[in-house]
Parts: sequence; structure tokens; C-alpha cells
Amino acid sequence: MKKITGLVMTLVALFTLAACGGGSDKTADSSGAKSEDQLAAIKKAGVLKVATSADYAPFEFHTMVDGKDKIVGADIDLVNEIAKQLGVKAEVSDMSFNTVLASLKEGKSDIAISAISATKERQEQFNFTDNYYNPPQVVIINKKNENKFTSLDALKDKNVGAQKGSIQEDVVKTQIKDAKLVSIEKVPNMVIEVNSGSLDAMVVEKTIAESYVQQNPELMIANIDLKANEDEAFAIALPKEGSDKLQTEINKIIKKLNDEGKIDEYVKQNHELAEKSAEE
Repeated sequence: MKKITGLVMTLVALFTLAACGGGSDKTADSSGAKSEDQLAAIKKAGVLKVATSADYAPFEFHTMVDGKDKIVGADIDLVNEIAKQLGVKAEVSDMSFNTVLASLKEGKSDIAISAISATKERQEQFNFTDNYYNPPQVVIINKKNENKFTSLDALKDKNVGAQKGSIQEDVVKTQIKDAKLVSIEKVPNMVIEVNSGSLDAMVVEKTIAESYVQQNPELMIANIDLKANEDEAFAIALPKEGSDKLQTEINKIIKKLNDEGKIDEYVKQNHELAEKSAEE
């Protein structure tokens, strides 16, 4: 035991000397660069790496443009404008929603935007911009159940879907407490299951719901009221460390775009594009 203690003390002493010598400059440089900042690194690289889950029209979705598959949407318009004002190019990567924030945490992306809500739990691990859009939540059901599912109580013991890792999971847990939450990775898969009857209902943001109901005439938005919550508003996620300056710059851009009504325009235009794409 004494030998082990002695060895530990020796190692501690060596570590301390290293920290007081050349290592201190390296640590200072490293931490300084980390906090100094992500914004400078992005500008130096000339690229803003963006993580998203492109299955959530009109915010992020796939469509054909000039014969090529392309990721579009209100969130994509927003990050393209942010990149433009930062003087860089946006590089968007598509992945499952459940891995969008993991990509950010692992340093594979600079920002994450995918109709993400800055919940208290997420704020413990990530920084967030100011909210840029606050959507109402609704319940989608099959039209054959229109007279059956008319209240939250009617969904007791029913299978209600929500996208895995999304704020809608919390909406089901807190507002439809007696329902059976079914977490599914992709929104289109939930739509299929509500169509087939394996899911009784699903919770989704209103604009998204309108797009899917437009594409699926068997579905409808139920006459069930869900409470709006500021925690459900959308924000852009940033790394916890080193993103202060980037956060400040993006907040300025978001404020300007909201003041000009641009973000509402992005949502409206992409809602129309999603409907047009569904008809083709």
C-alpha cells in the first residue's frame, strides 16, 4: 500500500511540474482556443457543418430539384442564411433525429437544427440559440376514429406515437398521461402505422401535421387541444464549450430574420413546397 501511495505521489509531482512548465502554455492554448472560439474555426474552414434529420417537412425534408435529391426546408433556409451572413458555406448532413445531438457532442457537426426544443435536460449538455419558432402541437388520427378520439381521456390506454428523442415524447408523457407512448425514429413510419391502425394516434407539430394530412387523405388532425409550452419552441443547438461567440452571432441573425418576418416566410414557402412534392 505504501509503495502504491509513493508511486502515486511521484506521478502527481511529475504531473504538477509538467503543468507548471511548458505544459501550462499548451493547456492554456488548448482551453483558450476552445473558448476562443468555434466561430473563428468555422470562418477559417469556410464551412458550417450542420446536423439534421430530414424527415420533418416543412422544416427539413427531401425533394427532387433538377432531377437530384436535395435536402430542403425552413430550417435549411435558415442555416443557409446564417452561413451566408457568417461568410461561409453550409454543409448539411442527414441522420436519424436520435443521433443529431450525438453528432454535435462528438464534434462531427458545428450546429444541430432539426426542429429541436431546448429542454432543461438538453441545456445541461448543449448551448442553444434564442428560439426561432414556436409551433403548436396536435394529434393526428385516422378519420375512421374521428368520433371516437375527441378528447385526451379518449386516448387512455391507446398507442400514441412520437418521434424518438423529440419533445413530442414529453408532450405524450405529460399531457396524455394514460396513453401508451410508442417512440419511433421516423415520422413517415408513424404515419404509416396510424394509417394501418397499429398506432391509434401520433403527436406532431401542427405545420408538420398539415403536410402529412395533405399527403394522406385517410388521416386528420383530431379535435383535441394540447397546451402550448415555451419549452417546445425551436432553437439551434451548439456545443457546450467554445460556442459563445457563435451563439451571439447566430442570435443576432435570428432576431433580424424574425423582425423581418423571414422565418415565417420560410415555413410557409416550404409548407407549399412539401405539398407540391407530395402531389408529384
